[in-house]
Amino acid sequence: MLMLSQDSVALNRLSDLPFVRQAECVWISPDSIEKSFSQRPIHQEFNTWDSIKNSRYANGSQQIEMLQGHRLHGLNLRGKGLIIAILDGGFQNTDRIPSLTRAHIIGVKDFVYPVDNRRQTITYNRERLFYETDHGTKVLSIMAANEPEVLTGTAPESQYWLLRCEDQQSEQPVEEDYWAMAAEFADSVGVDIINSSLGYNNYDTPMKGISLNELDGRSTLISRTASMLAGKGIILVNSAGNTGMGPWKKICVPADAHEILTVGAINEDGQNAPFSAVGPTQDGRIKPDVTALGAPAALLTGSGALSHDMGTSFSTPVVCGLVACLWQALPQKSALDIIDLVRMTADNAKTPNNIYGYGRPNFWRAYMIGMLEEKEKEKE
Repeated sequence: MLMLSQDSVALNRLSDLPFVRQAECVWISPDSIEKSFSQRPIHQEFNTWDSIKNSRYANGSQQIEMLQGHRLHGLNLRGKGLIIAILDGGFQNTDRIPSLTRAHIIGVKDFVYPVDNRRQTITYNRERLFYETDHGTKVLSIMAANEPEVLTGTAPESQYWLLRCEDQQSEQPVEEDYWAMAAEFADSVGVDIINSSLGYNNYDTPMKGISLNELDGRSTLISRTASMLAGKGIILVNSAGNTGMGPWKKICVPADAHEILTVGAINEDGQNAPFSAVGPTQDGRIKPDVTALGAPAALLTGSGALSHDMGTSFSTPVVCGLVACLWQALPQKSALDIIDLVRMTADNAKTPNNIYGYGRPNFWRAYMIGMLEEKEKEKE
């Protein structure tokens, strides 16, 4: 349970209760919190040079075709009937960018600054959600954009929940609580797949960060929660992290969780992006699970402009959207079945390692094998 209090002595009182296992401080108010946001100008039309004539996927061609996703789209498997929740830090201008207002967004919710009529207005809440950062906007566009000859996403017919659980003002353990609350909410509204382009390993002083020996999928709250999702029928697709070139190097939490798809980043030649975090987990599991184009990926910014950006944050929705397309074709499969199918049909499945994982998913092969399995079951 998350308790908000200005009384530090309350922690000790809570710890003394017989039914409380642990009580700890997870958030300290920053010296100042910026509460004013300006609306970013919107591109109402794409530049002429952004268009690639007679190309459906255009600037997104390589990131989709590299994983054989275009072949699923060719069968009209475009994520229809699947609900995807995006857990992120903000969705700047998704309520104003023409390409994204046409996306199937069925709800938004803020877990960092929840609406409280006694303290704040809905307007302030929406400013935080839609104006503060465009990281979630970029992630959404990789899946939901549907602009032939400019950018087509991996799951343009899926429905989306936009859930804000990352605080841009500071980096503190409370964000694990926000993430867990968002995941629980996603379960409550019938979400099928979660895209989480988030990860944590270090918190602001004086908060204690994550240690390497905690990367076992169970030690941290966020990873324990993530490890429960497949059992509840939800597929979590999570970024590996961009710590590969720093002193940490390893995946971040909750990328260490059990039974999820952790996604690393590769470049256009299929080579590992140096920033992409590596495994294994502390208990010896292969991580990342798979890789996709993230150095760079084509996307839309918070101004609605076409751009290319680097990060496992952007390789992750490439995979996530195609997971939706695959599950649309194989609705009888469980979350665990789909996760295993994606891993086992990737191009490095015979010799997985802790840089590329099981490799680049081949969603066409996954589809063919999945369909064959279902036909064999029908004969039994």
